[in-house]
Amino acid sequence: MRSNRKVKCFCILPFLCFILSGCGAKEALEQLQEAIERKDADTAKEQEYVSISDLERLAANNAWREDAAKAVCFETDWHDTYAYDSLTETESIWYEDINLLLSTHYEGSIQLAGEGIEAGLTEENLDKIYQCVLTDHPEYFYVTGYEYTKYISMGKLLGIEVTASYNVDLQESILRKEQIEAATDKLLEQAPVDASDYDKIKYVYETIIYHTEYDLNAPDNQNIYSVFVGKASVCQGYAKATQYLLGKLGVDCTLVQGMVGSGEGHSWNMVKSDEEYYYVDTTWGDASYTAMEELPEAEVSLEINYDYLCVTTAQLFQTHIPEPEIVLPDCTATKDNYYIREGCYFYTYDEEQLKREFAEASAETQRGVTIKCDSEGVYQEFYSELIENQRVFEYLPDNQEQIAFVQDEQQLSMTFWVTK
Repeated sequence: MRSNRKVKCFCILPFLCFILSGCGAKEALEQLQEAIERKDADTAKEQEYVSISDLERLAANNAWREDAAKAVCFETDWHDTYAYDSLTETESIWYEDINLLLSTHYEGSIQLAGEGIEAGLTEENLDKIYQCVLTDHPEYFYVTGYEYTKYISMGKLLGIEVTASYNVDLQESILRKEQIEAATDKLLEQAPVDASDYDKIKYVYETIIYHTEYDLNAPDNQNIYSVFVGKASVCQGYAKATQYLLGKLGVDCTLVQGMVGSGEGHSWNMVKSDEEYYYVDTTWGDASYTAMEELPEAEVSLEINYDYLCVTTAQLFQTHIPEPEIVLPDCTATKDNYYIREGCYFYTYDEEQLKREFAEASAETQRGVTIKCDSEGVYQEFYSELIENQRVFEYLPDNQEQIAFVQDEQQLSMTFWVTK
C-alpha cells in the first residue's frame, strides 16, 4: 500500500565528509578511517571527501528549486490539503520541498531545507511528511517511492538529500496525464455539478464502482491510472480515484490508510459533506467484495453495496483501523448517510415504509432494494419476517417471482435483488 522507501545513511567523520555508495561502502569507510588515523591526506582525498563547509554550501543551494519551478507541474489546484494542515509549521517546510520534487517529476536529488533541520526535524520525520504529500495528491500517479541520504558529523545532522523514484519517465507521465484527464472528463459529463455535496459523493461512489473491476493483478493498481485508464484496480486505486474525482467536483476528500480486521492493509476516504465529516469506502462498496446468499436460487449481478457511503466513525471502525500518523476527527454526523438520506433506514419493522421502498424501486426500474436497521433487534425481526417467513414476496410486483438477497450482519443491512 505504501510507497517504498529506501534509506542510505552516510556518516561524516570528524573534519571529513565521506560519500559512500555501492557494495564497497563498508570497505571504503574502513580505508578512510585508516587514512585519518595515519593522517594520510592523499589517501583520504582519493576517497572523494568534501569539507563540512562544502556540505553546508550544498544544503543551502536552492538551484534545484529553480530548475523544478521551470519544469512541467502535475499538481492540481483543487486538491484537499487535510494532511498538510495536520502538520506542524516546521514539518510543512519539508512538505513543500517534497511536494515540489514530486509534482515536477524531478529526476535529480534535492537537499531538504536547512530550516527544517535547524528547527529539529530529522530523518525520523521524513516518512510521515512524504506520506502526507501523497495523501493530499492522488494526481502523482507516477510516484513509486523515495530514498534519502543523511549527512552527519560528530553526531550532528547537517543535511538530508532525497531522490524520488517513478514508474515511468516524464514523457510517458505527460501522456498518461492526458489520458487520465480525458477519461475523467468523460466520467464527469453527467455529474451533478450544482447539486449538494452528498449527491456529488454518491455520483462518484457509483461511477467508480460501475467502471472499475477489483483485480489484484491489475497494472498500476496503486494509483489512479489503473482506475481511469485500465478500469481495474485495488483499494488504493479506488480510494485515490474517489479523491481525485471529488476534488474536481469541489468536495473535500482525503485518503485514509490503515488496515481491516483481518490485518490486511487497506485504503479508503474521508469526505466533507455539508460541513460534516463522513467516511467512504468505495472498494467495499463494490459488491463483488460482498458474499451473496440467494432465495430462491437465481443468477444476479449485484454491483453496489451502500453500507460504506457516508458512514460514521463508530460504524466504519468496527472493521477498519486507520494508521495513527494523521489525526482524524470523530465522524458522528448521520444526516448524509446513504440510508438516512434515501429514506431506507429503519428504526422499527415498518411495513408501510417497506412497501414504499419496493414501490419506488419498481417505479424507477431499480433492480435492488437496500435497507439498514437501527439495532440488532430490528435487524433480526426483518430477517425473520422477510427471509425465514418469506414475506418479502408480498412486496413484489405480481410478474416478478424470484429474489436474491445480500445480508451484512455487522452493518445490519440487507439488499434484495429482484430477478425475472
